[in-house]
Parts: sequence; structure tokens; C-alpha cells
Amino acid sequence: MREFSIPALTEIPASANLAGVIFRRAAEQPQAVVLRRQDASGAWQDVTAGRLRDEVVAAAKGLVAAGIEAGDRVALMSHSRYEWTLLDYAIWAAGAVTVPVYETSSAEQAEWILSNSGARACFVETAAFGQVIDGFRDRVPALAQVWQIDAPADAEAPLDSLDSLVGAGAAVGDEIITERAAVAKKSDLATVIYTSGTTGRPKGCELTHENLLSCVRNAFLGPLTDVVGAPDPSTLLFLPLAHVFARIIQVGCMEGGVVLGHCGDISALLPALGSFRPTFILAVPRVFEKVYNGAEEKATSDGRGAIFGRAARTAVDYSIALDSPGRPGLRLRAEHALFDRLVYAKMRAALGGRVRYAISGGAALSDRLCHFFRGTGVVVLQGYGLTETTAAATVNRPDRNKIGTVGQPLPGAAIKIGDDGEVLIGGPTVFPGYWQNEAATKETFAEDGWFRTGDIGELDDEGFLTITGRKKELIVTSGGKNVAPAVLEDRLRGHALISQAMVVGDGKPYIAALITLDTEMLGPWKKRHGVPDDTPVSALRDNPEIVAAVQAAVDDANKAVSRAESIRKFRILDVDFTQENGQLSAKLGIRRSVLAKDFADEIEALYA
Repeated sequence: MREFSIPALTEIPASANLAGVIFRRAAEQPQAVVLRRQDASGAWQDVTAGRLRDEVVAAAKGLVAAGIEAGDRVALMSHSRYEWTLLDYAIWAAGAVTVPVYETSSAEQAEWILSNSGARACFVETAAFGQVIDGFRDRVPALAQVWQIDAPADAEAPLDSLDSLVGAGAAVGDEIITERAAVAKKSDLATVIYTSGTTGRPKGCELTHENLLSCVRNAFLGPLTDVVGAPDPSTLLFLPLAHVFARIIQVGCMEGGVVLGHCGDISALLPALGSFRPTFILAVPRVFEKVYNGAEEKATSDGRGAIFGRAARTAVDYSIALDSPGRPGLRLRAEHALFDRLVYAKMRAALGGRVRYAISGGAALSDRLCHFFRGTGVVVLQGYGLTETTAAATVNRPDRNKIGTVGQPLPGAAIKIGDDGEVLIGGPTVFPGYWQNEAATKETFAEDGWFRTGDIGELDDEGFLTITGRKKELIVTSGGKNVAPAVLEDRLRGHALISQAMVVGDGKPYIAALITLDTEMLGPWKKRHGVPDDTPVSALRDNPEIVAAVQAAVDDANKAVSRAESIRKFRILDVDFTQENGQLSAKLGIRRSVLAKDFADEIEALYA
């Protein structure tokens, strides 16, 4: 099949905008809980619709008092937290446009985003982020004001606080915000999200109010109805809200009546999940891989590795059997029930005990892990989209979850496969273009108006999409073989000891790989093998048992491809790829051009 679409379930009125939900929910159910936020003790405090409206209005008044006009851009640099959502809606209530800046952004990246977007003001989470902005502020003349979210109540503090913002807006009348909140129409700009990019400077993706509203309303009315339809639905956001994936869930929760919480510190995630007890979560594949590998490692360290291995195989077999005509047989059901008591229930408890569904995006999650989690009682629904398509363009649904695919199009969206295999997308969630970059906008749209994703994929007879590779990342060996590296890299990252992998071989006689070790998993490994805890990675990369474990992972990955596409050699690196050194994007995707330059000698050694 070359094209597939599903009719929209709802149309967005011309006058609709994102700020409207704050006032609508407060008017209809002022005491309804819409968010929960942690206090200093770690306890979760309810935030009602009425309270949220009051805090949004107070912050919006401050923006108006500071001279922010309708359509102005206001930047926001912070980890995911309650104030992120509060300020996002305050910016919209003031008629302005939010420009997220990743908390991991370098000073050069932050300067480009604030300068290119013409941001009039900026919120920063900490004094350290404020210092980053201060380092280039004289080169961004449009930036008139910077407020610090965590600013202490100290008149000598270098940056204004949120309290000072609210205080400055006290004299602004409520009617001003009522007017401002209604200024934006569905076709107006709501946010400019700068793509993390793998090459060159980030491009600002213009997303309208209609883009976001069409995505969440069609998703929550359609494929995700069961996900958000649990009693007292809730989710805990721990991905960066600067990314469109988390942002669309934020908007969806506000629109769909799902209680939202935030956890900006990934090291505190497990305790937060246990106390917040969400009904569904969203994550990138690396999180699911970490959960599995961590559980496996703990079981092994406790001497229960064999039991966990059997439980994992049973979970996978059980999930696969759910899709078969005969369904799980009596013996498999009995084994599954046993391991549910011994293993699966504990894993669900670690997620808070109420999670039934998880949404995965940003990259491919292996079929094995999808089956594993479904077998343990947590159904992982893979979806697909880009910033330019307002996150989700396709998604699997609980009653139509075809593992190995990224699902069918969202209602209102259309998927088409080009003559060269490229995935093309159409519909109301497709962005209008790149901010102040007409050339890039023109290049990314086909002549007939379809958005070019740059991904290679296939549609089956039921309209389920499978992504098979990245158009620009295809490796062509000297023998003329085309190789999609993601297939191999995704399999390699599923191994407990492996953190990252980059497949190489463009113009070379065979495929090879650079591999990094997961330092978290190395700790328990050292303990089991009697290796001193302070032994550096550089002393372990040639360890025969480490090399053998990585070779086993390579052998497993090679099962997914032909011999001509298989990895013949690999090299374990002394260091991991990180966002800080520019080798990983914000969604933890590898930046091939940067890595190829940084590790040129190691790559050359693979072919010496």
C-alpha cells in the first residue's frame, strides 16, 4: 500500500486556541484536580483548575506589564516541572508564543535560539542558566527581561523572580487578560520549537494552535481513548518539556482531563513514580531498555538471574501468543500466572502499581522489549512523528497494537510512501514551516504539499507503518550494499552492558561499529567478577569477558540483517557519547557527523 489515511474525529474551530482550556475548566469545575506538584518534603499537592487559572492569569498579567505584546516570543529554559506548564499557559494567555530551550543546550545553542526567534523575554530555571544567558545577552538586543524560576526572595538577586513578575502585573486588569487570551486563532503561531538536529544549526519549527489541538483532540478521542480512560487518569512527565513529545502530552492532559505531574530529576524518578502512581507514562526507548536491564541486573546480583530469564521468556512468549489464533495455552497461562506473582507484579509496583499503558516514541523499541512489557502487564504503544508533525503522526492503539510497527495514522492524518520509499505526511498536524527559513521550508515539502520526513518506511495492507531507516543515514559500502544502521544500533543498545552504538562503513568494504559501555551496568558487573570498583573503562574495553559479551550482542544484532549488512568488526570506546559534548541530540539520538569527526582515528582503525 502506498497511501493510507483516517478521517478526522474532530475539527478545530477557527477561534480556538490553547489558552482557552485553562478558563473553560476553571469555569466548569473549579475544584477539579488538574495537576499535582511536589512540595519540599516530596509530598504531592493537588492543584485545582481554579487555582491554576488564577496562577496563569497572575503570571500573564506580569508579562503584559513587562511589555510583552501579542505574538511576541518568550523563551523558557528549564527542566520539566510545574512552573514549566504554568508559564507555558501564561505565555499563551498573554497572546504570546513560547520558545523552549533545552536545559542541556550550550551557550552557543541558546544564543542562536534566542537571537533567531527574536525572543523579547526569557524564563530560566536556575542562576546557572541565568549566567549562560548573561554571557551573550549584549548580543541579543531584543531580549528585554529575564526571570528566574528558582530565584530566592532576595532583593540583591541578579535576576527577577516569579514573585516580582506577579507583583509587577498586579495593576493589570482581568479584562486585559481575557482579551489577550482570546487574541490567538487556530492558525496563529503557538510555539517555535528548535529541532535538536544532527547537523548544522537548529531550525525553528513553527507550530500553530491548530497543530497542537488537532493532534491531542483526535488522539484522545480516537486511538488513545482507552489509555486516558482509566479511573482517575494521570501521568508523570519526566521527559524534557522542551521536546515536542512531552509537550503534546502536557497539552493532551489539560484538554483531556488527565492529572499531570512532573519529575525533572531522572535520578528521583522511581520514588516519584511510586508516590505519584500514574496510570500511563511516556518515554523514549532508552528508558524502557534501562528498566529491563536494571531489573535483569538486580536479579542476577541477587542470585535470581535464572528465574528472571525464565520470567522474561515467558512474558515474551505470552505476548506473542496473544496475537496468535490459539491464544496462550493452558501451560503458558499457568507459567505466566506464576511469574506474575514472583516478578511482573514487582516491576509494575516499581512504576507505581497503576500503569497499564506506556507510549514510546523518538526511536524504535525492539519487538522483544515490546512483547516483554506487554507480557508483564504494561502495554507499550509505539508511535511515530517529528517536531514538524507535532509529535504524533501515527500510533498503535490498545485494541490494534501491531508490535513491530508504529501504528496507523492519527485521525485526520495521512501517510504516503514515495517512489524512493520516503515517508510523506499530510494533515492538520503538519507544521506551516521553519521560522525565518523559507529555503528550508520549501525543501521539506514535496510539490504536491506532502511533508518529507526523511525516513524510509513501509505501509502494510491495514495502514500500519513500519520505519526501516533514515534516508540520509543509509550507508553504502564499497560493494554497493545499502545498509540502514538503525536496525543494528537499536538491537545493540538493548544489551545490558552497551550504552550507545554507531554503525559505520560508508564507502568501506564491510560494516563495523563503535560501541560504548553503560557505566551504571558496569558497577554490578565489576562486583560479580571481582574487579575493583575504581577500574576505569579504558582498562575494561579489552577484558576478554567484556569483549565476549559485546560480541554476543553483535551476533544477536546481526541476526536481523543479511550477511552483507552484518557487523564484521567493532571497537569499544573509553568514553560514552553525551549531549554535553554535542555527540547526542536532545532525544538521545546520535549525531553521526560529530561522532565521525571525534572518533575518526578509531573508525580508521576498524579498517586498518
